[in-house]
Formats: sequence, structure tokens, C-alpha cells
Amino acid sequence: MIERIETGTRMSKIVRHNGVAYLCGQVGDGATVGAQTQDCLHRIEALLERAGSSPEKILQAIIWLADMSDFDEMNAAWDAWVPNGCAPARACGEAKLARPDLKVEIIVTAAYGP
Repeated sequence: MIERIETGTRMSKIVRHNGVAYLCGQVGDGATVGAQTQDCLHRIEALLERAGSSPEKILQAIIWLADMSDFDEMNAAWDAWVPNGCAPARACGEAKLARPDLKVEIIVTAAYGP
């Protein structure tokens, strides 16, 4: 069974299927990529909880940066957030994001349940 949570016309915030939760891309508020990453990760935590998951159960993360020169600053926030021993498979690339003020977007796939 496919379960869609907070479904709108364009997308669902969470889609759950066969023990895997797929989250829509998350962005954050803040003037710097570090601040935006921290806010984004806070939003991801809230969605993971709603999906019955947690940061320890993240399987994969795809990170888009508006500018790869922000890689180290984003990684500092990411590294402080990821639970020890639970780093997911991850990719990071540069992309033009939806608004010019956005510096980072993160897409997460995670296991849920026991």
C-alpha cells in the first residue's frame, strides 16, 4: 500500500511504501548556507518523526547547493547533525534552486517502523 501524507496538487510531503519513507525536498530559512542547512535539517527531523522514522534510519540523502563553494559550511552543519555511525548514502551537487535566496535543498529517503 502507498500512503501519501500532506498531499497537494503538485506533491506530497511524505510518501510511505514497503517500509521506506520518501520526503519531499526541504529548504531552510537563514542568511547563510549554514543557517539554512540547520533549519532544513530541523524540518527534515519533523517530517521523519511524522513518517515514523528518525535521523538514525536515513538511507539516502541528496543535497543540492546553489554554489559548491558553500560545500564546507554545509558539511559542518550536516556533520554536527548526522548521528554517529548512521551516515546515509549521500550525493551533493550544484543546481539552480527554486528561488535566488535559497542556498541548499536536501532530499531524504529513510526506513520507518520497528
